[in-house]
Amino acid sequence: MNAADALRDMQGFDPKLFADLAGKVGHGGALGIDYRAHGPDWAELSLDYREELIGVEETGVIASGPIISLMDMATSMAIWIKLNRFRHQATLDMRIDYLRPAVPGRTIIGRGECYRITSKIAFVRGVAHDGDPEDLVANVTGTFMFTEKRK
Repeated sequence: MNAADALRDMQGFDPKLFADLAGKVGHGGALGIDYRAHGPDWAELSLDYREELIGVEETGVIASGPIISLMDMATSMAIWIKLNRFRHQATLDMRIDYLRPAVPGRTIIGRGECYRITSKIAFVRGVAHDGDPEDLVANVTGTFMFTEKRK
């Protein structure tokens, strides 16, 4: 049994356990994405500043790719939290509006929320900031398509 099957088969969904597992494998682990908090339909994750994540060396600003991955994971986890179980899905659409560059040296906080689930699609939104939730780095909206039949 692989890790995804183990998560799917466990009772309920534990976002901290998932983040701990994801932090050891795959792109989430390579980027260093960490769990912070969650609620009934949201998840908050963080991405610590590291030189390997800088896009343009002269600016010191974290590249967009790691921020996209952070928000994809935060919104995905929000879906599983709302469902109270892991369910295979694919990112169907994700729009990210970058409002400003992240400040070099600061941790990026990503908060994703799932606001609607249908039989085949989940709708999400979220924000990223670097310390002040009123001064956003990015705003995100997206949809995920479930890739297996509902069980």
